[in-house]
Amino acid sequence: MAAKRQYDLVLLGATGYTGKLTAEYITSSLPTNIKWAIAGRNQSKLQSLVNDLKSLNSSRAAPDVITVANLTAPEMTTLAKKTKVLLNTVGPYHLYSTPVVEACAQTGTHYVDVTGETPWVREIITKYESTAKKSGAIIIPECGVESAPSDLIAYVATRLVRKVWDCGVMDVVASVHELKSSGPSGGTLATGLGLMDHYSAKAMKQCMDPFCLSPSSLQPYTKDTIYPPNPEPNTYLRTGWQKLTGVWAYPRLGNLATSITAKPNEAIVHRSAGLTPYFYGFNFSYEEYMAVGTPLVGMLIHFALSLLTLFLVFPPTRAIMKMFASYKPGSGPTKESTKGDALELRAIAVAEQLAKQPRKALATFRFEGGIYQLTAVLLAEAAMVLLSKQEDIKKAHGAGFLTPSCLGDNYVDRLEKANVKFSVKQIGDEGSK
Repeated sequence: MAAKRQYDLVLLGATGYTGKLTAEYITSSLPTNIKWAIAGRNQSKLQSLVNDLKSLNSSRAAPDVITVANLTAPEMTTLAKKTKVLLNTVGPYHLYSTPVVEACAQTGTHYVDVTGETPWVREIITKYESTAKKSGAIIIPECGVESAPSDLIAYVATRLVRKVWDCGVMDVVASVHELKSSGPSGGTLATGLGLMDHYSAKAMKQCMDPFCLSPSSLQPYTKDTIYPPNPEPNTYLRTGWQKLTGVWAYPRLGNLATSITAKPNEAIVHRSAGLTPYFYGFNFSYEEYMAVGTPLVGMLIHFALSLLTLFLVFPPTRAIMKMFASYKPGSGPTKESTKGDALELRAIAVAEQLAKQPRKALATFRFEGGIYQLTAVLLAEAAMVLLSKQEDIKKAHGAGFLTPSCLGDNYVDRLEKANVKFSVKQIGDEGSK
């Protein structure tokens, strides 16, 4: 990346629902010496946002406004050349954001987004990985609620196992222990309902594989591939009945059921493990579920999600669901309605070194506040780590398509200062360190 750029960061899609929250967080919480701009297609909406931001932090200069007529590769290249980091909240990503990624990969501009569209992420990795590596660009998709919390809880659990027992991890079982949400934004609904219009059934099925984004899955498998492409959990086994009903139980996590966001999150965590197998371990697996009070509730959730998937597969029922979407793109829950929202994940990591009493780490991730506010925090703080620690990141992982956990301890530290609560402790056999 060129040393001299006009801006430290540019926020693209700033007038959308998540974009506005991110702009507000940058204004109120990031250092005032950050030189930044907001970008989008509507000049009047951008200027209105600037006026709103001025009231949040009088000590910060207002961001510059950059109007882009169309999200084409040439126009995005011009934009990317102006900034060190580009934050992208323009969704649905599979419809609008491929030229943005292409431009950043070509110009060596670091890029972060908050998509959860696994087929699109797989597509852009395949297209632009080598380009990004050559230019030095660090590209981090899925750095919002999907899938940063899952990636980070697996990271901090594995970090403790490495510190205490000096070994890798065999299995991580995670659960969404608490989720209080005022509902999805219009952009999230538009993405979920439109993804199957764009991708074939084959492509969608391919992305149900939790290893679909792993390096070994995106290149020919050879005897030299050090991270296995499809390891099964090593330390537990679900029965056929449990898989059919979608309900089972795990010690300390309780009753677990199917989680609607599990697949995108599992794919990102396994990419992290594939990028750094000497940290996570060579037999690493990660599975994510939703905590439920009783098996009956879990069964009802599982069958409801199965029915929802069936409705999404067929165009007629999908069209009907679009008609009843509660929000339009650009809108979402009010700030007042999100005051009681919260997200808590819990995870147990099992160390590779087995003992009479299994060696495990128990980790939690908790945020109290709006779920999209959390996404804004995750996105903006990722930009700060890229601005301050890019050489350390490249030394550890190289350039190209990385994951939220590749931002490492600095990212965790910054998030803790932004009211994201992490905790991790060892359970089972006593460690030696």
